[in-house]
Amino acid sequence: MSGIFGVVSKGDCAEVLLYGTDYHSHLGTEYGGMAVFGKDFARQIHNISQTQFKSKFFEDSRKMKGNKGIGVISAFEEQPIYLNCKFGPFCVVTNGFIENKEKLARDVMNRGLSFSEVSKSGVNATELIAKLISEGKDIIDGIEKMFDAIEGSCSLLLLTSVGIYAARDRLGYTPLVIGKRNDAWAITSETSAFPNSNFEIFKYLEPGEIIFISEKGIAQSKKGGQENQICSFLWIYTGFPASNYEGINTEIVRERCGRCLAKRDKDIKVDVVTGVPDSGIAHAIGYAMESGKPFRRPLVKYTPGYGRSYTPPSQATRDLIAKMKLVPIKEIIDGNSIVVCEDSIVRGTQLKNFTVHKLWNGGAKEIHIRPACPPLMFPCKFNFSTRNIAELAARRAIRDIEGKDIDDVSEYIDSDSLKYKKMIDWIAKDLEVTTLRYQTIDDMVKSIGLPKEKLCTYCWTGEYPGKAGRASKVKKEKLRQKEAAVIK
Repeated sequence: MSGIFGVVSKGDCAEVLLYGTDYHSHLGTEYGGMAVFGKDFARQIHNISQTQFKSKFFEDSRKMKGNKGIGVISAFEEQPIYLNCKFGPFCVVTNGFIENKEKLARDVMNRGLSFSEVSKSGVNATELIAKLISEGKDIIDGIEKMFDAIEGSCSLLLLTSVGIYAARDRLGYTPLVIGKRNDAWAITSETSAFPNSNFEIFKYLEPGEIIFISEKGIAQSKKGGQENQICSFLWIYTGFPASNYEGINTEIVRERCGRCLAKRDKDIKVDVVTGVPDSGIAHAIGYAMESGKPFRRPLVKYTPGYGRSYTPPSQATRDLIAKMKLVPIKEIIDGNSIVVCEDSIVRGTQLKNFTVHKLWNGGAKEIHIRPACPPLMFPCKFNFSTRNIAELAARRAIRDIEGKDIDDVSEYIDSDSLKYKKMIDWIAKDLEVTTLRYQTIDDMVKSIGLPKEKLCTYCWTGEYPGKAGRASKVKKEKLRQKEAAVIK
């Protein structure tokens, strides 16, 4: 998971680039990077795991001179990557996940190319993208060939001496949005980067669309496709509340999610509604508006120095952040029945150990957990999140109920089935809460407001929408027939 930002201006762009990139800090925790073109390329990359992006790059931004630049906040890999190839030098930043990264890297090396950015996690995915692009006839052809080669998703910004190429992944999984003001153009993952720098939303890139931005304006280099499966989790959790995706605001969607949760809660009596800070807050506000119960803050986030506990790659780091960032207020907790709205339950360990236990220890009478999305069943194939299926709370429940891991979890996905109820009861017992009730897939989709076929719900259903979904079903059926033949 990364956030990317670019700007082309009539004057110096470094300050706008600094603050525009910083507005993506909720999307990554490990590395930040900026590249600016003036007389030549100037590039800086810093580890930001123990500090804020602004504090690391403020002095750099005062030294980087030029009218065009790109920036990134990255969860795992060092970016931007600089490469000089047959069609000239460029810098590139990416957002996405390349599922077949290792195979593509071997193929590239077999063609005689090498990699310089290698870490314990293997080849740097952004460097791989740069190498694949460099094998095209030109930049546009290179991006197209890269899209053909990868499995997963990749949106990117590519800085040259004459402008910035912006390409949204063909599935439309990750967003890119162009902004405009009198003296500059900008391109961003998060539209929340625009208002305070006086940019207005000009265009949402279509899936697979490639745009070139220069001092002259913007030009379409490649039309987008109609196929779209933008990540639903952007609205539920990963996106910033002030951001819009496909013209739909995140905060409003979360309020609608909370309202849907409250409508299904006619059988419990509660005193207080709250949300796990920060992403659960808007869900809780919606729940409070619908239920008429007061929204209060029994757990308050200590903001300075503590970001999201979901994004760091280390479990120990995630746990430390989860423990330290939430401070309980006993005077609000003691003796109250509390509905706790959460964006999602991934592993469940942090919710149990650092939220639920703090509420019980503060004297809560009852704790009712309400996640704003269905149980997560599958690791994401399009971005960095949970990579191990065994970590998921729902899968641990299924394993315990069945006595083994199973491939077909369709009954557990069906919220009307008996097995689904058993799974929810298991998770509620494991979390040590009074009740647990998840959002339904239909209510989540309705809250977002896009047709289901235009949303990726893979991590909940295991199915792709549109053409990708049909191809997936064909692939699964061929595999099933092959396995059946072997058994016979």
